[in-house]
Amino acid sequence: MKAFHTFFLFLIVSFNFSVAQNQSPSEGPFSQLIIRGVTLINGNGAPPIGPVDITVENDKITAIDVVGYPGVAIHDKKRPKLKNGGKELDAASMFILPGFIDMHGHIGGISQGADWEYVFRLWLAHGVTTVREPSGRGIQYAVDLKKRSAKNEIIAPRILAYTGFGQGSKSPISSPEQAREWVKQNTKNGADGIKFFGAEPEIMSAALDENKKLGLRSAAHHAQLSVARWNVLHSARAGLTSMEHWYGLPEALFDDRTVQDYPLDYNYQNEQHRFGEAGKLWKQAAKPYSDHWNDVMNELISLDFTMVPTFNIYEASRDLHRARRAEWHEDYTLPSLWRFYQPSKISHGSYWHYWGTEEEVAWKENFNLWMTFINEYKNRGGRIATGSDSGFIFQLYGFAYIREMELLREAGFHPLEIIRSATLNGAEALGISDETGSIEIGKSADFVIVEENPLQNLKVLYGTGAIKLTEDNEVVRVGGVKYTIRQGVIYDAKQLLKEVKEMVDEAKVKENFTITQPGN
Repeated sequence: MKAFHTFFLFLIVSFNFSVAQNQSPSEGPFSQLIIRGVTLINGNGAPPIGPVDITVENDKITAIDVVGYPGVAIHDKKRPKLKNGGKELDAASMFILPGFIDMHGHIGGISQGADWEYVFRLWLAHGVTTVREPSGRGIQYAVDLKKRSAKNEIIAPRILAYTGFGQGSKSPISSPEQAREWVKQNTKNGADGIKFFGAEPEIMSAALDENKKLGLRSAAHHAQLSVARWNVLHSARAGLTSMEHWYGLPEALFDDRTVQDYPLDYNYQNEQHRFGEAGKLWKQAAKPYSDHWNDVMNELISLDFTMVPTFNIYEASRDLHRARRAEWHEDYTLPSLWRFYQPSKISHGSYWHYWGTEEEVAWKENFNLWMTFINEYKNRGGRIATGSDSGFIFQLYGFAYIREMELLREAGFHPLEIIRSATLNGAEALGISDETGSIEIGKSADFVIVEENPLQNLKVLYGTGAIKLTEDNEVVRVGGVKYTIRQGVIYDAKQLLKEVKEMVDEAKVKENFTITQPGN
């Protein structure tokens, strides 16, 4: 295993050297930037409006001017003037949105062989300008990247670092007092919040209380090992500000049991057991719109609790072939990452021991019930934000984020509600809505610019674009993000993807690697 990790570290160093040779795909920030003639999709739920000119000065939006009408020539006299040293971006017939916020973005992983240069390019190429890192290689690793990003020293989104509860502690946390001390130290270490997986109730209560006192936010993946005594409702009441995935929510909705109906030969360390039985969990919860179902939902909304469903990371559970054969794997998935996805008894999320029709049908019903809850939560005023959890289960950074948007559409969200989930809702959940999340005067210049209308077809946000048949009967690719602007820095999204492909191609040559399907 040591040799295995050393090999991946060698690859990472090689990638860093290779990318360093390329010319930077970014420009700015500028003393003044004017984006001209664009159609604005604000992120706050408002319908599109355009053409508009958006003026940015030193990373802050200073003016949003409606400069005409669709299909009518724009008079230059109505437009803001470019100052000396300023930069113009012609975005006529394009669409601009706030930069996307990935609420569940792991910065690669050693087991996956994916380092930050690879991951950050994929995110930015898909319009992701802010990422909440929900625990990873350690707080110092994340905080260092966060600082370098803020100074524009590296190509990266804005980073908010959430430490896994107990991470870095010299000994296991076994008392409320230890929990409080760890939370205080976590704040001193520069963390923006805490990611919980579960603990004894008194320890969870103490940690959440201390975190709330210090003004930090929190997230949780309510792991099955702790959820029997502490579910989502307990966490929200104790001060948790957001949850990821859906574990712990069906348990809060149980009305005829207290624990999941586990088979008696179940073993949590068996990945097929873990994910196979998880697909049967929503069916064990209270029926949609029943009294208990309504009571839990309404209480969570009253607590201003944010949900980040990450539908995409479980999509392979209901359609393994689709996830495994996604077209972007060939060009953009590293060999090391592809190997990590394969059937395994030791790799988390590689649960394809014998995945079949019965498991997929169960998961389809699971999704239906889960999506019903999430859509109704949104309809009643609850906050839903968008996260991807990429790097596991055939889900690739950036691409998986756009797939999450499509799955929110399947759940019943209007496209404008999806954009709000991906932008303003995430900013509100992170406590940075005064800085980003919508396109408003005074906010940071975090934008996504695309040549096609994403409200009509979210697929145009994928790096591989959308397939379209022209009037001349020609099959073409359209879309793909044109520019991602993060804190006033303009990134050429397609150039970023080109650099990722070069990384992947280089790794394939070094390893004499060709993607093959399992068992071949």
